[in-house]
Amino acid sequence: MSPHRDLPVGLSTRLPPGQRSVAWSRFGLPRFAHRVAPVPERPVLQVRGAVAVPLDLDVAELHQLTRYEQTSTLHCVTTWSTTGLTWSGVRFAEVLGYLTELAEPAPTADWLLLRGLDGYRCCLHRADARRPSVLLADRVDGRPLTAAEGAPLRLVAPELYGYKGVRQLVGVEFATQPRAGSAGWAEHPRGRVALEERSPLLPGALWRVLWRAALPWVRLAYPPAPTGGPIRRQG
Repeated sequence: MSPHRDLPVGLSTRLPPGQRSVAWSRFGLPRFAHRVAPVPERPVLQVRGAVAVPLDLDVAELHQLTRYEQTSTLHCVTTWSTTGLTWSGVRFAEVLGYLTELAEPAPTADWLLLRGLDGYRCCLHRADARRPSVLLADRVDGRPLTAAEGAPLRLVAPELYGYKGVRQLVGVEFATQPRAGSAGWAEHPRGRVALEERSPLLPGALWRVLWRAALPWVRLAYPPAPTGGPIRRQG
């Protein structure tokens, strides 16, 4: 069955303040550069935290949900953006509705702590997670995701900075308070692009300068894309 086609999200002739358009390549915290776990034969989504019923949910169960396809822009907190990425998957809001029925989270559990197979973690407010543009994607540009790109499931949240987009998602923990993930003190609890919430400690405009200076050094940790091939397919 063909996915529902959404209007493009985050596509504009003008990027948000401080962002520059680049081709897509694998990127993130340097210590995760070479952490790519093999995709399990039978992926499971572990649901824990402030819930009445902890779950180990077979990812195949999510295939019953309506599929969507959207074209959106990925905004990295380090001041680069990639436009025109077409993702396909299920809306995270619908996944949360399904998990809420099964796991019965506490009414005050307004935060989600997400975990990837590589150990990467971040926090997400449930209001942000329920945005229509937030997907659990398993395909990009018409083909299945690779493990390096985030298979079996990648969180796609174009209205948030890229450090909220966990690759190889395997864990969802409901929580009553935000907790810093792998980015530690540098992670803003919300990370909304429109408000330039790059970090909780300094204004976003100041972080533009700092990240742009550090970006070349951070990129050294990640393998360059193969020459002669589409760089977009690498991350």
